[in-house]
Amino acid sequence: MRIPKVHGTIKRRLLVNFRVDPSTIQRQLPAPFRPKLHEGYAVAGICLIRLEDIRPSGFPRVVGLSSQNAAHRIAVVWEDVTGWHEGVFIPRRDTDSLVNCLAGGRLFPGEHNRAKFSVDEDARQIALHMLSADGQTEIDVVGQQTDLFSTTSIFRTTAEASKFFQSGSLGYSVTASGQRLDGIVLKTDSWRVSPLSIEHVSSSYFDNTSMFPPGSVQFDCALVMRDILHRWESAPGMQIKSQAVQSR
Repeated sequence: MRIPKVHGTIKRRLLVNFRVDPSTIQRQLPAPFRPKLHEGYAVAGICLIRLEDIRPSGFPRVVGLSSQNAAHRIAVVWEDVTGWHEGVFIPRRDTDSLVNCLAGGRLFPGEHNRAKFSVDEDARQIALHMLSADGQTEIDVVGQQTDLFSTTSIFRTTAEASKFFQSGSLGYSVTASGQRLDGIVLKTDSWRVSPLSIEHVSSSYFDNTSMFPPGSVQFDCALVMRDILHRWESAPGMQIKSQAVQSR
């Protein structure tokens, strides 16, 4: 699948991150993926991204589309005949955009679920609630931008966390077939992150004790990006060898 060249602005991107027991997260991953570890932990999370002016190259901003989107992600590594790679495995994508739902997996990679977002935000604070139309996924995040990085994170500094997540630009998403993953690459003209102090966070995905037994997952840290020019490029799809727990 090859998408036309599309670009726009990441108006806001939250990376809400959890540290997870590696053996627990491995059960959520199809082959050939393994969890990418940091300080002995797997790292998973939610990407909450507000996109604006998304349009094919050469088209004016007035025709661009905007959307609120959520992706549950797991940092992974894998090996193939060309060597070792790293990126993110995405078991679930949600969006408030009908275009994304209809075109995802058809005109561009990444099948999306329809969801309703309620967002109250300004330049430093955000309160976001998302509920998927199928009722399977619910997210609540309340936080505010800060200059101080979390002292309880497995990452020592903002820069250390930023470096870890910057390498996760290649994402592989589950599809309805259960046998194929869609690949897509996010490319940004710059990479600037700031710490986000979280007052409250919950996700029905990570709160699911049948997938994540008590004590196997803990909130770690959050980062925010704002006003970043970006573009999307397709990556070759991947056939999977075994079935992970799917939550598309």
